[in-house]
Amino acid sequence: MSSSSAKTRYGAGQGRPAKSSIRTMTATPAQPAPEQKKARHSLVGKAVAEAIKNGASNVDLALLPRLRDLGPLNITENVLAINSLCPNPRQEFVFDKLVTHLHDFTREVSLTTEEWMLAIEFLTATGKICSDIRQEFILLSDILGLSCLVDSMNHPSMPPATEGTVLGPFFTQDAADLKAGESIASEGKGEYMWCEGRVLDTQGNPVPNCTIETWETDDEGLYDTQYEGRTVADCRGRLKSDANGYYSYRAVLPTPYPIPNDRPVGRLLKTLNRHVFRPAHLHMMLVAEGYETLITALYFKGDQFLESDAVFGVKSSLVVEPKLVTDETKAKALGFKHGPYWHLKKDYVLLTLEQADEQKRKSLRNYYSSMK
Repeated sequence: MSSSSAKTRYGAGQGRPAKSSIRTMTATPAQPAPEQKKARHSLVGKAVAEAIKNGASNVDLALLPRLRDLGPLNITENVLAINSLCPNPRQEFVFDKLVTHLHDFTREVSLTTEEWMLAIEFLTATGKICSDIRQEFILLSDILGLSCLVDSMNHPSMPPATEGTVLGPFFTQDAADLKAGESIASEGKGEYMWCEGRVLDTQGNPVPNCTIETWETDDEGLYDTQYEGRTVADCRGRLKSDANGYYSYRAVLPTPYPIPNDRPVGRLLKTLNRHVFRPAHLHMMLVAEGYETLITALYFKGDQFLESDAVFGVKSSLVVEPKLVTDETKAKALGFKHGPYWHLKKDYVLLTLEQADEQKRKSLRNYYSSMK
């Protein structure tokens, strides 16, 4: 049943007692006659009144369906009906679809009580892992392909703009602000890599003052947040493009790594007989006024996990091949202690907000047309 039909069916009190015969919750408990005070509780007890006083919804019960004797054949339409009081149309629409698909899934697989409880315990454990430096729920979204789907739908590609990809669970807000040419990594974190390029619009014009966030693993395949006792950010940094859109910084060559597999998401992958590995990559987030924020990553040619990324993030246009430079003089001129180093040159092309909105509308139209 659609939410609109739910409102039609239940909103006017059809098939139920007249509105005047149904109690409405109020913040003031009903007062029985003096002789009844010891005989029964008030219609709205203290706990209910206190909850309403503290902000709980004071719903007109006459607008609700009769929620009795519910089972597989009628639970869904009644949940949709009671949700139809939601004042936010978008929220109601999303929850209608969520409830409908969730209930259909439950019926389709004949979900057992034990499986339901296992899922509850899994989600509880996942939530307990989350913190400001580790997001296990994003990791769960990643391995289910949900992150890839949401990103692809909300940020469809439009050549020559740079494609986006998944954020991943290891972004933090505490990266150090760097000047051009400075290093995001402390010494000894891996093979040196020089990163440079320009930030441009789709017409090839420079995008100055673009904030660039970048983060990566070290040569152990670990992010800084995975080390116990972490006190400062490492292998991550924040810098700006100059007037010509140019940026540069020192980094290290990232390596392939396993996503955390000692916790709920990793254990889930093991039960599915899926590997937990990601190809080496360098995360980038570019933010500029008037432009769509770009969240992307660069992957490295020849990596054995390019075709089977555990979180479905690889796109062909984001695969790069840095060049090895052995010149000691050049290495030291760039700020490295010695050579050799890898040279990674990459330009990023941003969409304006208007271009991004139009491309999203176009992409969604094409998607829905293909579904007919």
